Amino acid sequence: MNHLYKLKWIAIVLLLQAVHAEMPKILSMKKRAAVRDRWLKERVETVMPDLLRREQIDMWLIIAREYNEDPVIRTMLPATWLNARRRTILLIHDPGKDQPLETLAVSRYDVGEVFKKAWEKEKQPDQWKRLSELIAERNPKKIAVNRSIDYGLADGLASTEYEALNANLPAKYRKRIVSGEKLAVGWLETRTRSEMVVYEQICRIAHNIIKEGFSDKVIQPGVTSTDDVVWWFRERIRELKLITWFHPTVDIQRAEAGSFDFLTTFSKTERAENIIMPGDVLHVDFGITYLGLNTDTQEHAYVLRKGETEVPDYLKAALASGNRLQDILTNNFKLERTGNDVLNRSLDQAKREGIKPMIYTHPIGFHGHAAGTTIGMWDSQGGVPGHGDYPLHSNTAYSIELNAKVQIQQWGKEVAIMLEQDAFFDGETVRYIDGRQTDWIVIP
Repeated sequence: MNHLYKLKWIAIVLLLQAVHAEMPKILSMKKRAAVRDRWLKERVETVMPDLLRREQIDMWLIIAREYNEDPVIRTMLPATWLNARRRTILLIHDPGKDQPLETLAVSRYDVGEVFKKAWEKEKQPDQWKRLSELIAERNPKKIAVNRSIDYGLADGLASTEYEALNANLPAKYRKRIVSGEKLAVGWLETRTRSEMVVYEQICRIAHNIIKEGFSDKVIQPGVTSTDDVVWWFRERIRELKLITWFHPTVDIQRAEAGSFDFLTTFSKTERAENIIMPGDVLHVDFGITYLGLNTDTQEHAYVLRKGETEVPDYLKAALASGNRLQDILTNNFKLERTGNDVLNRSLDQAKREGIKPMIYTHPIGFHGHAAGTTIGMWDSQGGVPGHGDYPLHSNTAYSIELNAKVQIQQWGKEVAIMLEQDAFFDGETVRYIDGRQTDWIVIP
């Protein structure tokens, strides 16, 4: 018995070591800051010029006050700035003729390495007048500011700041102010090559945490509740020195009377605890934030019944139906095709193939529900005004989020296969950043 006990203990240790070995390296806070600052510099040099020229705008103003930050300005501050300072004004100017952009800070000091100080208060006490001088010196044809009807993330200019800007500009420049919506959305949605190399590791971290949570390391059938698992996820994220952008959910579907409540799942409202039992289908909705990028993942696990060694074939077939719906959706991604067009084509094709679909895919990146092309919402399957009319661009990332409802004869009811995996669209094809779930996670 002693010998067997030792062998079992060694096996457990080796297994735990293997699990931890799979987890990508998580950087120290100091190294994270260096990476994010390097990415910002690269983005300003490569992404920003193309956006300004694509939208034919030669000046972009981003204005925010401390603790009332524009969502865009947060992505342009140095990593050690957790907020704007006083009033922070960034001025981005394209002088044309393929010259480098001017990136200035109408501020008392440089804003990181990218935005250079362009205001000496001792010479010009008024910050707004200094901004007006800089604009007049460059004489831009269009001055973009972050105002938008459709995108909250592109609507970050506070009304008081907008009024002050207009009050301090000569009339001829006031007439040149335009919405910077497409600039803001383009900046937020575009992913660089450097970001995508690391994004794969970020998604893998999220996948590994889900696998840990959906294991007998965490779940003891008959004892563990869904709420226990939710809070295990929260604690595990903190142990890894990461954060989440939303509270996870864990839901159960099982062979008993009653249908699955989609409204409760999507609204993230509090629910009574459910004790996890053999034969349960588990579903998790989970995301992390790391290096300024977000993940959003939904996967399924099955709790084996006594005597079972694998997932029942009818559940394998149900998951395959969800995977097929993913394929239908991603195969409909085409440059300049709107989200509403992609949605309608995908739903029509899925129904023709006998799938009962629901699609609610959203962009992901600097934000969890990010700016860009929205492809349906769970309560807007006929299309999404505004967000859904925005066209697909290359080098953008999406949470491929959807569900296929499958009738399970053995249960006498439908099972909802709710899947969500982060993916990258290069302009031609969609690839999952760290793969997708095609096999059930099995407990134990």
